[in-house]
Amino acid sequence: MTQNNSPILITGGAGYIGSVLVGQLLADNYRVRVIDNLMHQQDSLKLYIDNKKLEIVHGDIRNETAVKQALEGVSAVVHLAAIVGDPACEKNKQLATAVNKEASQMLSTLAREQKIKRFIFASTCSNYGKVEAKDGYVVETSRLKPVSHYARLKVSFERFLTSQKSALFSPVILRFATAFGMSPRPRLDLTVNEFTAVLASGEKLEIYGENFWRPYCHTQDIARACQLMLEADESMVAGQAFNVGDTSQNFQKKTLIELILKELPEAADKVVFVTKDEDPRDYRVNFDKIKKTLGYTKTKTVSNGICEYIDAIKCGQITDIHSQRYRN
Repeated sequence: MTQNNSPILITGGAGYIGSVLVGQLLADNYRVRVIDNLMHQQDSLKLYIDNKKLEIVHGDIRNETAVKQALEGVSAVVHLAAIVGDPACEKNKQLATAVNKEASQMLSTLAREQKIKRFIFASTCSNYGKVEAKDGYVVETSRLKPVSHYARLKVSFERFLTSQKSALFSPVILRFATAFGMSPRPRLDLTVNEFTAVLASGEKLEIYGENFWRPYCHTQDIARACQLMLEADESMVAGQAFNVGDTSQNFQKKTLIELILKELPEAADKVVFVTKDEDPRDYRVNFDKIKKTLGYTKTKTVSNGICEYIDAIKCGQITDIHSQRYRN
């Protein structure tokens, strides 16, 4: 797909990933349209508000009228809008289903009707669930075993999208690793960011499941993957799923703590490991496909993200780590 004068629609463009992607696309001279209900009262797009290449539709993707307005004349869709994360989806399963499944299906159906060919969907590596082979890595063709309502909804919509692929509709599924790093809309309810913020603030940190594995990816690298899919030749990506991250950035929680304590050695006595049976996800992910297919490589490591949040707290950019504004 080559860049043209039509805007790219980013659903949830004021969010944690969306606001980073908006900035990257505007910097590369794309026209960008955002639809977001601003449910978290974000001011994350204020840096770009005077940019003539940015349009903002304040609306909910459950609203068919707002969605049709947002889709008018766009050349592609990056669908990020969702109730994000296991806790938020468990808290309100009905809302999560309405947004993450029903509204997503409406959005993609309307996009097809308006002959918008490229549709990029933000899915999650959480879809892999609990991997039994402790020494193995899951790949895009591995069995999906979602263990949460959030992941089950993602898997459901992945399957819907795949069934809609045609010569006129080219969906792409991106399974993001767990995000970390700074954004115009910082979040402190994600593992790397949360652990770093708590310890940088001098507070006690309880860790459970310290041996469980997760892959991690910086916000900027996730946004870059989205842009890469907008620009990739259709024959290389249409109807496919890609894990987004880097194989070297799979870590156990206890290793994350070791990386944080390299920067904050004075916080060692604040860490407490506890036994708690809450989150059964345990998986390592291989990211060779996106690297081999499109030449994608990481630009930021977990250690970079740790330093970003330490700096943000030490310099007063983030003052109240318990503020709801930093959470979903």
